[in-house]
Amino acid sequence: MLNKIGLPKNLLWGYIGLAIFMIGDGVEQAWISPYLVSRGMSIESASLLLTVYGISVAISAWLSGVFVQTLGPRKAMFFGLVSFILGSLGFIGLGIYNLNLWMMIPFYAIRGFGYPLFAYSFLIWINYSSPLEKRGTAVGWFWFMFSLGLSVLGPFYSSFSIPIFGHINTLWSSLIFVLIGSSLAIYVNKDKIPDSEIHPFTLSELLKGITILKQKQISIGLIVKTINGLAQYGLAVFMPLYLAGYGYSTTEWLQMWSMVFTVAIFANLFFGYVGDKFGWRKTIQWVGGVGYAIVLVLIYFTPQMIGHNFIMMSIVLSLCGITMAGYVPLSALFPLLAPDNKGAAMSILNLGAGLSTFLAPAIAGLFFQSLGAGGVLFIYTGFYILSAILTPFLKTQDELAQENNTINRSEKTLIK
Repeated sequence: MLNKIGLPKNLLWGYIGLAIFMIGDGVEQAWISPYLVSRGMSIESASLLLTVYGISVAISAWLSGVFVQTLGPRKAMFFGLVSFILGSLGFIGLGIYNLNLWMMIPFYAIRGFGYPLFAYSFLIWINYSSPLEKRGTAVGWFWFMFSLGLSVLGPFYSSFSIPIFGHINTLWSSLIFVLIGSSLAIYVNKDKIPDSEIHPFTLSELLKGITILKQKQISIGLIVKTINGLAQYGLAVFMPLYLAGYGYSTTEWLQMWSMVFTVAIFANLFFGYVGDKFGWRKTIQWVGGVGYAIVLVLIYFTPQMIGHNFIMMSIVLSLCGITMAGYVPLSALFPLLAPDNKGAAMSILNLGAGLSTFLAPAIAGLFFQSLGAGGVLFIYTGFYILSAILTPFLKTQDELAQENNTINRSEKTLIK
């Protein structure tokens, strides 16, 4: 049955462990900033804390691929676990009780370093251990489990635990989920990747996470992956303000935004399967690139046409979850762009995911005042069209070799 649904049996406990781990990481995602402000921390200080956290997440995401390539996924995930635990002990135990910002910032950054190293290392593990013909579906299951824990079950658990245990004890309880999840993914999961895939831990191997950008395919892939997350991280910055002008409350916005990710977790599975059947690049190009661009235009004009209509606006916004999932096959395609350096290639993929978290709010901050919500949405739309244009150039090494052979044969024919 697992084979029929595209879930690799050899990695089953890894998937289950990932979901449980991400519940622990997701417990505070929806409330940490307003909670700190309600206790007296300034908005500027809370923003600084989250900015440093975001930087740490991006760095960890970038390093994860190189760490897997040199240490193996099991060790890389273990270091992610250790980082999360140490960061949590300092952030909660030494910082948050007294709102000691100078203790909170470094330890929250260490906590933030932990989850990408754990989760994205497992994503790379999937690319090593799943069959190529079902790899799109396999990474679709990764994003399903990842989002299920981080964006659905984590906040859902908090909604029950905070009234009973309080905010700080809810944070402490995150360690229980993290320890259980990591035990399943690292130790109960018995899958192994070939020793030939692990390279010695040297400076040159670490630098491959940078030097691999010399390859045109990898650089284009970085741009496409960065564009992938622009709407996800950007809409939350200004859409509540835009929709408020048409009578939508903050509560309605939060409910609609939650629907986006609920739809996305199931769409991740669907488009992983679609990518395997009809082509990874076609799915990325037409569903992710063109589809997302069309949806963003709809998001701008829908409230102007229908005014305050919660159900219709929810449906339109939920299309973001569908088109967002169109990029799922990119996680399967990326290692094939540099098959001899899969870890370094995946580091760049993960770096693109991290860059989205900075560029999306930055674009909104720069242009919202002068161009309004429409201007920002059309800027994002342009980027998604660019993504669709660039995607056909993401050709694997085997495809490039075949093209070169065809060109060489044509040249020889002309010479004759």
